[in-house]
Amino acid sequence: MKYSHKLSDAVHVLAYIDIFQDDGDLSSNSIALSIESNPSLVRRLMSALVKAGLLVTQPGIAAPSLSKPTAEISLLEVYNAVEDDHSLLHVDEKTNPNCLVGANIQGALNDAYAKVQAQAEQSMAEITLDQIVDDIQVRRLKAANK
Repeated sequence: MKYSHKLSDAVHVLAYIDIFQDDGDLSSNSIALSIESNPSLVRRLMSALVKAGLLVTQPGIAAPSLSKPTAEISLLEVYNAVEDDHSLLHVDEKTNPNCLVGANIQGALNDAYAKVQAQAEQSMAEITLDQIVDDIQVRRLKAANK
């Protein structure tokens, strides 16, 4: 199974821009080095974040900025901006319809997964970019004091 890192990478991009907005290189190359990815991935993520109204960029200038304070950007907003498939869990659609379990598992799991999805989205709505940036800073300070 392949996992998507889009949410993680998009939050990384936004946190990087917030932390280094005053005195850092905000080019897609620099951000890509931090993510250990390539600049084209960063540009695609940034484009999705711009379309979602979370990021502001200017063509030809490496000076992106957040469109609103970090306390007003939720993890759910970032998730919705970058993930094409908004389902966290997926049901195997190919099961044996002649089997008691195979004929009914999709419906049972779809109901259960809908509850999980709703709870996950509620939790993501309550987590802000501000909280994540603060956590990054605290971890940096702890590491520096070791």
